[in-house]
Amino acid sequence: MTKILIIKLGFSETLDPEVGRVSSLGDVLRTTPILYALKEKYFDSHITWLTDESASALLSYNQYIDRLLIWDSFVGFQLMSEKYDIIINLEKIGGLCAITKSMNAWKKYGFRFDETTGNYNVYEGAEYALDLCSKIDVKKKNEKYWQEILIEMMGVKWDKQPYILGYKPKTKETHDVGFNFKVGTKFPKKAWGNEKWKELEKHIVNDGKSFCYQEGLSNLYEYIDWINSNKTLISCDSLGLHIALALNKNVIVLFGPTNATEVFFYQKSDHIKKETMEDISAQEVFEIYKQLTSKG
Repeated sequence: MTKILIIKLGFSETLDPEVGRVSSLGDVLRTTPILYALKEKYFDSHITWLTDESASALLSYNQYIDRLLIWDSFVGFQLMSEKYDIIINLEKIGGLCAITKSMNAWKKYGFRFDETTGNYNVYEGAEYALDLCSKIDVKKKNEKYWQEILIEMMGVKWDKQPYILGYKPKTKETHDVGFNFKVGTKFPKKAWGNEKWKELEKHIVNDGKSFCYQEGLSNLYEYIDWINSNKTLISCDSLGLHIALALNKNVIVLFGPTNATEVFFYQKSDHIKKETMEDISAQEVFEIYKQLTSKG
């Protein structure tokens, strides 16, 4: 049996330079395709995933995760006393990189602690991820998908491995369209104006379709249930996008200042990319909706 530890709390965006103390929930969920890749390469593996408590609902009940560990001030000491064959650290925070470096494992992937600089560096195979975090020109020219980069980092072929959401929603589809209008506090520029949503609402109603605005704002399970209750989700670049992809929903994503090229849009999804969110019109969003839903 191959013992594997994944360290992904969401405190740092894996392929961006940003590091903080608020978990990026979407970043955690979009990491789950590596579970398929790991099972392909190590079919007899036992996988432990270390995450932040706020992200635990996205990983609970996942059939590919054998043990879910929640980060606190003591768990690091526990991990340094455990033995693993493989450690995958996708966090850039110095303390987590140092814990990874201190642990005994046959193979390590992702980010490590650099004793000389006191900053993060990478293990062999993750050099491109480091370039994406540290070199603006590389980031701008990147044409690889986020999941693709992580999976290839571990020496596995990118094969469009999907998201894995363990929680099974309790709702049925009751609306044609869901408006996922909220964005996280970390990225307020991802928001689309309220007047744009109201204009889109008129297009949807005139087309004879039902709609509802985002619900479940204080509970992740309720939020997942709400997304599942919609046939199509129209979303800003936020957690809702990743949950909708995991639930295999029709999803239309609105991108302004954030990077759209790193997101792999599975078969039932589409997107609009402009310089700013203000540049996106309700009419063009509605037209994309009609095109996407006409495909069945």
